[in-house]
Amino acid sequence: MMDWLVTPLRHIGARIINAIWRLGFILRFFAALLLVSGQSFTRLHLTLREIWFTGVLSLSIIMVSGLFIGMVLGLQGYEILQRFGSGDALGIMVALSLARELGPVVAGLLFASRAGSAVTAEIGLMKATEQLQAMDMMAVNPLARVAAPRFWGGVISMPLLAAIFSTAGVFGGWLIGVVVIGVDHGSFWSQMQASVDFRIDIVNGFIKSVVFALAVSLIAVFEGYDCHPTAEGVSRAITRTVVQSALTILALDFVLTSFMFRGLS
Repeated sequence: MMDWLVTPLRHIGARIINAIWRLGFILRFFAALLLVSGQSFTRLHLTLREIWFTGVLSLSIIMVSGLFIGMVLGLQGYEILQRFGSGDALGIMVALSLARELGPVVAGLLFASRAGSAVTAEIGLMKATEQLQAMDMMAVNPLARVAAPRFWGGVISMPLLAAIFSTAGVFGGWLIGVVVIGVDHGSFWSQMQASVDFRIDIVNGFIKSVVFALAVSLIAVFEGYDCHPTAEGVSRAITRTVVQSALTILALDFVLTSFMFRGLS
């Protein structure tokens, strides 16, 4: 008689248990990655190749996106500041928005969509075609040979991409604010330099990008390594990588912001 109530609760409980199990598994996977990282760094060319694949090949989308977001900030920021009679503070608004939030967050989302999904697909296809099992049979550790270089390639690449994104965004804000709208060139840069604090704004933004890089790279490698060895399994793993990375970045951004900028005026 109570099946209508018990069945949904049973499904909810099963999902919760499965989520806890996967969380424990990914933590064990992360610990195993750290243990074999020394072996992967002995073959430095593997990590450098992944830096090229995840970092250098992502430069175009990062720079173009940063430029346009900076231009949008320049347009909207000037309109908002004009309402309060402080249009000359445009450089402050653009720089703080990019350094504190938009640079790390949007670069992380773009990185997850472009590089993270590609890493998951690559490892998933290697699992589907039994390449990982073949390595294991030849006494080659797949974690050290395949997973660790891709993980560290993403961890190294993404903070640099976030910095490039913010730089391109500041240039876009300058292009719209100074060249198009006509904000004073000296005021734009001088107020930016006077108001942006290196430790509070730049360093904290860099810390955010490093944390996001660790999370996205771990999710991408884990989902590819853990996917079902079928075409459908690989496609679902790619989808999980993008969705979980986006949600993780936004959740971590809230937690980090609450600690870093709490109580700052």
